[in-house]
Amino acid sequence: MVACPHLTQSKSNSLMTPETLLNAMPIAAVWVNASGRIEALNRQADRLFGEAAIGRHYITVFRQPGLLDAIEAALRTKEAQTATYLTTEARRDITLEVSCSPTKDGSGILVCFQDRTDMEEASQMRRDFVANVSHELRTPLTALMGFMETLRGAARDDPEARDRFLGIMEREANRMNRLVGDLLSLGRVEAEARVRPTTEIDFAGIITSVVGTLRPLAEERDVEVLLKGCEAPMTLPGDADQLAQVVTNLLENAIKYAPKSSTVRLTLSRDQHHPMLRESAVVFEVADEGAGIDDIHLPRLTERFYRIDDHRSREVGGTGLGLAIVKHIVNRHRGRLRIESSKGQGSVFTVILPAQWTGPA
Repeated sequence: MVACPHLTQSKSNSLMTPETLLNAMPIAAVWVNASGRIEALNRQADRLFGEAAIGRHYITVFRQPGLLDAIEAALRTKEAQTATYLTTEARRDITLEVSCSPTKDGSGILVCFQDRTDMEEASQMRRDFVANVSHELRTPLTALMGFMETLRGAARDDPEARDRFLGIMEREANRMNRLVGDLLSLGRVEAEARVRPTTEIDFAGIITSVVGTLRPLAEERDVEVLLKGCEAPMTLPGDADQLAQVVTNLLENAIKYAPKSSTVRLTLSRDQHHPMLRESAVVFEVADEGAGIDDIHLPRLTERFYRIDDHRSREVGGTGLGLAIVKHIVNRHRGRLRIESSKGQGSVFTVILPAQWTGPA
């Protein structure tokens, strides 16, 4: 292999090979010589392009126009260039930021690939979040503005139409209020994600209280709520308000989506050594007799604004944030959320929480 003068060691007359230098780098790196052929690559780059890339022209290996243009410009101008390289790994899209750094003596270019996938995904999540919030708020705002215009004009002297429009406006305003409330709740939970709650609370008492609060909603929808395991106190370290929100969101969903004359069962128990936590745990289950959920939707149920039936969710007042809030609260308590469902057989939402803290906070 041809030695590269720019890679010589300063304290020795011995030459450092390109492979030695590249393998010492923590990111994928490729050495392209002045003729445009790949002369060496490190282990990380080998996983991207394969060892067969050595000796081939960079055009036949990299192929993506943006990167090819950057390397060509670096070879021509002797100035560093940047580009983006896209690939896939285990069905996941990978975004790599590429720097093309030519040597001063013109002997070649060092092409380094820095993985920016996490940053890109986080940026995409922020964009999606803003877009979803804007969409969710725009719909009720548009309805409110339209009805106000109508009330000022054609329906000004029509009492029946005025009452009907005011009722719709109230529902839309309540929907916006729920959305803003859920967004604030999600923000608070995320802000406290790394802070473990340590206050001893009675989870059984919290569940009983929430069931009492939602009993009128269940009666209105002709749904029977059965409670088991809350006869005696069940203590664990936790945030009482947040765990009450977990119970509220799960029970409210079960009631709203359950068919009439059906039953929602709430069960609280203690497991001395739960396999998912490998320690003593408190297990809370909410089981309904609804239509069930197709397997394809289960992995995405806790995503923000993800809805199985968008129209039905809006009809019952859903914001698309309830299960996302539940997931974040459970994560803050170092617990697990498990969702089991089959079409036509109802759903079971299980919250598994540590009965006591072990290890560092």
